[in-house]
Amino acid sequence: MKLMYVVWGEGVGERLRGEELRKELASAGVSVLQVNVRDADVAAAQVRHSTYESPVDAVVSVWTDGEHEAVTAALRSVADDVNGWIVEERSPIEPPEIADGVRMDALANIAILRIPEELTREEWLHRWHDLHTPVAIETQATFGYVQSTVKEAITPGNRTDALVEELFPMAAMTSAHAFYDAGDDDAELQRRVTRMMESVVSFGAHLNLDLVPTSRYRYTLS
Repeated sequence: MKLMYVVWGEGVGERLRGEELRKELASAGVSVLQVNVRDADVAAAQVRHSTYESPVDAVVSVWTDGEHEAVTAALRSVADDVNGWIVEERSPIEPPEIADGVRMDALANIAILRIPEELTREEWLHRWHDLHTPVAIETQATFGYVQSTVKEAITPGNRTDALVEELFPMAAMTSAHAFYDAGDDDAELQRRVTRMMESVVSFGAHLNLDLVPTSRYRYTLS
């Protein structure tokens, strides 16, 4: 079972990556912990959005054979607030593996998506998974792409229907050409931006969106 949480708290990134929390999560049945934290390494990122009163400080993913209540309690012990969900994962581009606790050399963008009122869940998933995903891959410099669709909320909080992680070169923080893998070609950049934005609008991902630039860390706990 995969669980995902958005987390708030000053300095929470260090606590989420701490040995004490990892031990507690391991004892609760967690096999893998991933921490995506909004930190100084991604402070220069030019694109970000928030629907929450305070921007999300971190996004936590765990893979567990245990109960979600124990994981939620452990995260609440180190954070000011958490919102969590049981999710179903698919990876159109599998992220590269790196050593435990090492920051991936990437801008890891986390997008939090909600289904527009005018679309059914089935139509939204079709437009997102089947129609938009190939466009996103073709028009961006993405080298890791993980889509997590919400199955069930496990805490109170804003409605969320999916969380997406996309990995980009660090240069993409400040360069649209790097983000869209357009080289130095302004015309190609405009073509890619236009195609991508039209696709995003087709399933409503331009509205009611959170976009959190993060640094990515991963730990094997068992």
